[in-house]
Amino acid sequence: MMIKHFPITDTNKVCELYSEKDGVPIKYVCTTELHHDNIPVDIFYRETPHPEFGNKYFGLYISKDGLIISNADKVEDFTFGIVEDDDGNMQYSQYRHDFKSFNNGNMIDGGRSYIRHSGTTEFYKVKDGEMIHESGI
Repeated sequence: MMIKHFPITDTNKVCELYSEKDGVPIKYVCTTELHHDNIPVDIFYRETPHPEFGNKYFGLYISKDGLIISNADKVEDFTFGIVEDDDGNMQYSQYRHDFKSFNNGNMIDGGRSYIRHSGTTEFYKVKDGEMIHESGI
């Protein structure tokens, strides 16, 4: 099953831009809030720490000041509840009030603030730029 994401940026363009700019491969990981503030952030990963800032993950989000970049290394501390949607894809709540309900009886809500769910729910973590089932960690 595939995890379905709903990014706020064109992740392919972001990966291309930062891979060229930084000289290392950049890949999109997920979209989630970072600070329990109901603001979705696209999370990207690089295998080597950034030479100036030392982080492997960075996030892009939209604020009143425009597109903002931030350190997103804390994404590896989060747990993602993931449920199957009606098409057989896996979906997670990206931020606190991102409620998702499906005809199959599955529901997920809460982002990283809390995990409210019904039906069969799997739990994932982010590790080395991948969303991994907790049993695989």
